[in-house]
Amino acid sequence: MEIVPTALPDVLLIKPKVWSDERGFFLESWNEHAFERAGLQVHFRQDNHSRSVRNVVRGLHYQLDRPQGKLVRCTRGVVFDVAVDLRRSSPTFRRWIGIVLSERNQQMLWIPPGFAHGFLVTSDEADVHYKASELYDARSDRAVLWNDPQLAIDWPLSGAPLLSKKDGDAPSLANAEVLS
Repeated sequence: MEIVPTALPDVLLIKPKVWSDERGFFLESWNEHAFERAGLQVHFRQDNHSRSVRNVVRGLHYQLDRPQGKLVRCTRGVVFDVAVDLRRSSPTFRRWIGIVLSERNQQMLWIPPGFAHGFLVTSDEADVHYKASELYDARSDRAVLWNDPQLAIDWPLSGAPLLSKKDGDAPSLANAEVLS
């Protein structure tokens, strides 16, 4: 497993070793010791799985009181996965990174607590699996508007986005509660 820093130092691209042959493939999608060697002490408390169709935008989601770290992978299709630093005290506050995750590249993204997360489906359908370091807490659940001009995320959208009411009504970053 190769762990690669990104333009946002706390967000990591995970490249698992993949063994492929005529039967298919095998990969290790999580290894606690590999994370520990990279200086990360993570204990996951919840696994999630979503299926979405082309042009669905999910996010940008985060939890205020019990922030979740997320290890995200796309096991079917292709997504443009985004992390936004919402830690007011961070030197990278308001900065974002977008990475293409797909069933082909088999890569994963580690998004630490304190970041908003979202993704855009760019294939006909996509399955996204992610491990979360905290349990979902509805009272702490927050969102930032996916297309906030202050963030200026360069979503590779082809057509109108498909949004939930929650995501379409999310506040701009200027009006959102963020982490200290």
